[in-house]
Order: sequence, then C-alpha cells, then structure tokens
Amino acid sequence: MMAVERAASAAAWIRSAARRRAAALRGAAALVGAAALFGATTLLGAPAPATPVTEVDKYLNGLSSWAADFTQTIDDGHGNVVRSAAGRLFLQRPGKFRWDYRQPSEQLILADGKQIWFYDKDLAQANVRDMDTSLASTPASLLSGSGSVSAQFTVTALPPSDGLQWYQLIPKHADTDFQVVRIGFDKGDLRSMFLADKLNQITQLTFTNSKRNLTLSPDLFSFVPPPGVDVIGRGGK
Repeated sequence: MMAVERAASAAAWIRSAARRRAAALRGAAALVGAAALFGATTLLGAPAPATPVTEVDKYLNGLSSWAADFTQTIDDGHGNVVRSAAGRLFLQRPGKFRWDYRQPSEQLILADGKQIWFYDKDLAQANVRDMDTSLASTPASLLSGSGSVSAQFTVTALPPSDGLQWYQLIPKHADTDFQVVRIGFDKGDLRSMFLADKLNQITQLTFTNSKRNLTLSPDLFSFVPPPGVDVIGRGGK
C-alpha cells in the first residue's frame, strides 16, 4: 500500500508540475523538448559537484552500454493505469537500444542507429521507420542518445525520497512530447524515471538488475522480420 501511495504521490506531483508548465507556455508554438540521455555511473572519489547539472552529467560520463530489467506503467493523468508492462532493456551508446517486452505480450522496440523497429509477435506485424529527432521523445532515446544535459534541460535537485536521489529535468526545446522528466539514482545507479507528456500522461519506469559497460553482442541491435510478418514502413508497405 505504501508503494502505491508513493507512486500516486509522485504521479500527482508530476501532473501538477506539467499543468504549471503548460499554463506558463500556453500560446507558445510548443511546450518542451528533449534530446538527451541518461545512464548510470558511480561517483566514487569525485568532488562534490557545484550544480545539479554537473551532478547529473557525472552520472553519464564513461557510459558506453547498459542493461536492466524494467517495469513500466502508463497513467492517463487522472490516476488510472492504462498500461503495464515488463521486460529487459539493452543500450549501446550512441543511438542503439533494444526493449524486449515480455509481459503482458511479446513485443520488441529496437533501434540499430539508423532505423527503429516496432515488432508485435501476436499480431505478426512490424513497423519500421528512420530514426529522427521525433524519436527523441521516447524513453529509449532519453537513455541511449548523446549530448549535454545542460544544453537540453534545466536541471534541479529534488529532496531524496524512497532512498533515491531525485532530479527534475525541464526540456529547453520544443522538439519532444515530454514536459517533465524525473530521474532517481541509488548510489550511482539509475533506478527510476517518471515522464509527463503533453497529454499529461505519466510514464513510470523502474529498473532492476542493472549492469553497466558490459559487452553486448551486435546481434542484439539487429532485427530481421520472421517469415510471414507483415512489414509496414520503409522497405515494406
């Protein structure tokens, strides 16, 4: 029950922040933008950072690959969970990622650095498109992209909660669907992420069993549609 209450409180906090953000930017051409990355690293022996931006940047330094189990929920903005999922995530910076969804059904989101594939095993359907700036709005691209956090976000530190150190990131540009991002670290490891989109939907990602800078097979980031799969998009329909 306490975990549910904490999640509800966090979702309410982000919805409130998103509403304030939307009100402040009403009438503007776009609300927000993001094209940065997150990863997990350790700050052993590092001097105390001067600003939250510096602190978050330090988490990213030296990250080349990452793998973790994940659980994902999507809240409709009114406290109702509209989707829950779980699986395994693999990242290879820059620009490559693989989200293997195992529950409630087998799905795959894969980026090979040039294209991104969406594959649904039950539907026997795959969608492929070129990777472009519009995909920077996905949690996968937030994790696997490249660039300076300070160039993309206004970063503030939040009080520690649930044993995690939290940071709030407000995008500076108008090329993404996300308004507010919150990330939580545990001793240098990325453990949680909340994202509020332009429709005020809340995506929560929780990461466990993470491994950093491991050797990943190139085959993880390559997808060939199985025989009989309907391919939509480039090279397909």
